[in-house]
Amino acid sequence: MAFYGAAKRVCALVRRNSSYYCSASENVNLIKQLRERTSAPMKDVKAALVDSNWDIEAAQKELRKRGKVLASKKSSRTASQGLLAVAQTPTALALVELNCETDFVARNDIFQHLALCLANKALSLSSSSSAFHIGPQSLEDTTLNLEHPKISGETTVQNAITEVAAMMGENVRLRRGYVLPTASNGFISSYLHTSPQPGLGRIAGILSLEVDDGKTQVEALQRVGSELAMHVVAAKPLFLTKELVPSDALANEREILKSQAESSGKSQMAIEKMVEGRLRKYFEDVVLMDQKFIMNDTMNVKAVLDNLSKEVGSSVRVVNFLRMEVGEGIASQETDASETVAQVA
Repeated sequence: MAFYGAAKRVCALVRRNSSYYCSASENVNLIKQLRERTSAPMKDVKAALVDSNWDIEAAQKELRKRGKVLASKKSSRTASQGLLAVAQTPTALALVELNCETDFVARNDIFQHLALCLANKALSLSSSSSAFHIGPQSLEDTTLNLEHPKISGETTVQNAITEVAAMMGENVRLRRGYVLPTASNGFISSYLHTSPQPGLGRIAGILSLEVDDGKTQVEALQRVGSELAMHVVAAKPLFLTKELVPSDALANEREILKSQAESSGKSQMAIEKMVEGRLRKYFEDVVLMDQKFIMNDTMNVKAVLDNLSKEVGSSVRVVNFLRMEVGEGIASQETDASETVAQVA
């Protein structure tokens, strides 16, 4: 009888344990489902389910409420990671920067979907014949149509950013954007460096070309345009031509070079020659037309365009260019609101 009683106790314990394991398995499945729906952090998903007595619909609503509150609290945290997104039509190109706190979030497909949607929204604002800058306030109240399995429907840009920030558990913000119109007889070339998918990257080079004969050899123009856009990314030009270098920047550079040359102890005539020689090197560093072409350093960019003009039988010129890099100008600890913006020639 003692053996029988012990056996009953063991069986009861097994039954209780089996029931426990079954319940735990169901809970794990609910956690998995809610994570797939929301992409929220695991600990937040579990906490919401526990507080909602494992009701997945109630937990999802609770997560959204919590997430938006946390997103607003995190909005002051530094967001220097993220992606650049490009959208283009035959008449214009838009480039926007969407920031987050970590590269991990930048690789998330929801974040990437939002970035591409924002670029397309910026493109829809194109109505000018010249390049223009887009600040976050220009877009935040406009409507956005999201079509991602985990976040879809029509909402405002600001609400979409807040929603994604809540889902990611990080500060997410639209920092800046630019729209460049296509020249009347030309096109825009772009190059994205470190690109996780088409239209996205961490560094962007944009170049607008114009040709006198708009019906000339398009293939050659596109080939060289793409190469020059890549050059913009690699060579980091600041100005299109020497004439566009601001006089104060030029005077400052000349003063620095003169001070360096005077320390050599050479004659005034020699010093002036040294300054002029070093000034030419300065132009080669910062002026697009004077830079050595990255794919053939025996010629500069101006020579590349001259050769292209001969090849297509019509004069080709660069109208403007733009180089942007994720996080440039954002200090690790932001102490003020000033930020370095990309150069548009």
